[in-house]
Amino acid sequence: MTKIPRLNQYRIVWVLVSFDLPTDTKKDRKNYALFRKRLVKDGFTMLQYSIYIRHSSSRENADVHQKRVKSILPPKGEVIMFSLTDKQFEMMEFFRGPKESYRPDTPQQLELF
Repeated sequence: MTKIPRLNQYRIVWVLVSFDLPTDTKKDRKNYALFRKRLVKDGFTMLQYSIYIRHSSSRENADVHQKRVKSILPPKGEVIMFSLTDKQFEMMEFFRGPKESYRPDTPQQLELF
């Protein structure tokens, strides 16, 4: 019986949240800021403007964070959420200006909850 390692490139999941929220009124700007702050509080990091990403050690852990995002959705605007395995994320190419940029490092810290 072959044992599958607990942490491998197909088990680790990246959760990406992309959003386009209105900022026309004071209330809209407040909802935008609150949504963004809650993402950061849940461990998401800005990958690009309005694109936040979070590393999860398993599909189950990613599901927990996806449910949290669903619970904080703002009343207006568009939010798109999807997940990638670490292997899929590895194949992404990042570019800044004329030079190729490297993808963010995988965190070495394990989550305990």
